[in-house]
Amino acid sequence: QVQLVESGGALVQAGGSLRLSCAASGIIFNFVAMGWDRQAPGKQRELVATITRGGSTNYADSVKGRFTISRDNAKNTVYLQMNSLKPEDTAVYYCRTTWRARDYWGQGTQVTVSS
Repeated sequence: QVQLVESGGALVQAGGSLRLSCAASGIIFNFVAMGWDRQAPGKQRELVATITRGGSTNYADSVKGRFTISRDNAKNTVYLQMNSLKPEDTAVYYCRTTWRARDYWGQGTQVTVSS
């Protein structure tokens, strides 16, 4: 079965950095696009970043220039490097993929940015 396991969330001060990781199993990793979504308290889940199997990326306007998504196909892992963090980045961050026409998310990892 498909499993996505996130790690790396933490409490960090504004202006700081974090790197999130997501280990995937149950899929042919280098065949699929991977992404990160986030959900802040009281808000809808939103797309943060996506990386295609070919390595093309796209980002939400709110994180462009601060976040970088990358993937290591040998490790079946996708990363989200987050720099210059802001309090409004506080959210649960979810790893995402689509496999056989079905969307999957991990359990999420909490990122809290203090001002």
